[in-house]
Amino acid sequence: MSKILIIYSSVHGQTRKVTDYLKQQLESYGNEVTCASIDEAPALDVFDKVVIGASIRHGKHNPAVYDFISRNINQLSDKVSSFFSVSLVARKPAKNTPETNPYMQAFLAKTTWKPKLLAVFGGNLDYQGYNAVDRNIIRFIMWITKGPTAADTKVEYTDWDKVSQYAQQLHQL
Repeated sequence: MSKILIIYSSVHGQTRKVTDYLKQQLESYGNEVTCASIDEAPALDVFDKVVIGASIRHGKHNPAVYDFISRNINQLSDKVSSFFSVSLVARKPAKNTPETNPYMQAFLAKTTWKPKLLAVFGGNLDYQGYNAVDRNIIRFIMWITKGPTAADTKVEYTDWDKVSQYAQQLHQL
């Protein structure tokens, strides 16, 4: 059994949903799991493993994720750690692995942290759940990338079996 901290940065809630699912899966293996938003993360010293999950908004991870990593780089480097990214780009088979996802690659290039395990998950597309600015930006991006643009579109691209496999890998670290 491990004491695991999952820190998340979520804009529209899908990364939080993935975090809650991971918590449930990891607890089923007998782990003690604490979840916290990036802005409310507790001290890392009492945890055996630290997981950070972040969504993409307008092509970038939240700057608070990089700030948190910079402030805690020594502890993150000394512990078993992992990072996962949630984005609509990951809905595409050619961009749904850490090696092929451009946002994961940009993340890795921007930080000195080297997590032991990486994962990429598809996000949730819900135009009605966005404000007008986000809805228009996302629809434009989806139009460019040949994704759905109908204003009533609501599609969850998260592969929950893949999230379960990731939880098992985390448990085994």
